[in-house]
Amino acid sequence: MDNTRGSIAMVLAMAAFSLEDMFIKAASSTVPVGEILVLFGVGGTLAFMAMTLKRREAIFSRAILSPAILIRVVCEIAGRLGFTLAITLTPLTSASAILQATPLVVVAGAAIFFGERAGWSRWLAILIGFVGVLMIIRPGLDSFEPASLFAVVGMLGFAGRDLATRAAPAELSHVQLGVYGFFILIPTGLVMMPYGGSAVWLDLMSGVQIAAATLFGVMAYYLLTVAMRSGQVSVVTPFRYTRLVFALLLGALVFSERPDTITLIGSVIIVGSGIYTLMSNRRSVVGYVLQRNSTTPPQ
Repeated sequence: MDNTRGSIAMVLAMAAFSLEDMFIKAASSTVPVGEILVLFGVGGTLAFMAMTLKRREAIFSRAILSPAILIRVVCEIAGRLGFTLAITLTPLTSASAILQATPLVVVAGAAIFFGERAGWSRWLAILIGFVGVLMIIRPGLDSFEPASLFAVVGMLGFAGRDLATRAAPAELSHVQLGVYGFFILIPTGLVMMPYGGSAVWLDLMSGVQIAAATLFGVMAYYLLTVAMRSGQVSVVTPFRYTRLVFALLLGALVFSERPDTITLIGSVIIVGSGIYTLMSNRRSVVGYVLQRNSTTPPQ
């Protein structure tokens, strides 16, 4: 039941993230990216502050000055800014496809920084996944779009954020981390505004779009937390890839996007490599537990 609950929560989280991306992309046609980040950050910060107070937790803690949290802040800025620019300047489908390489980077980072075991087959799957990313970006070819590199920056930033979150002080809850994650978008957007266009007055449509993006962003973050805390990570995590399915549907229905064959093949390679890596990790854990139980004398 926990795995079922976690899997459903993960699918709903990915759907909410995709809707958040859609509304941000739609709003960016009339509102500068910097202003979107500021408003998105304010809305998300207030929502998570309310959740924090409801849980009787401190909004500010000395633990936020730890090295892991400071690294997380830098990665959050890179991830949010990079991916926001990517979905506003490039097709939603291709940006979302590149984002699917995040779990591969997390696995590689866990092996490098946390000493987790990663056999040759897992490293090979990671390399194949990055081949899929290159197929979507296509550096050196006439179809290469420089703005797609923002998606790579966003993907690396989110992977770094996930790794830093793992090293974050245990006394900080996911709700408290949500406050800090959204709050940092406010100064980031303010710094971005002189370079991306001055602020504009919101009309009704753009106001609704940003409000909807904030609502779905908060829902997605909360559902993601429920998913990761409900079921086994190896069971729940593969459902992250449903985000690409939702992005394909929304890109086609809302923005009339039609990914070419190479982009679709690259997406399949990324998702396949990620699922193989996660399933390989699950088999390794199960094998280790069985071996340990078989060598442990009965009590």
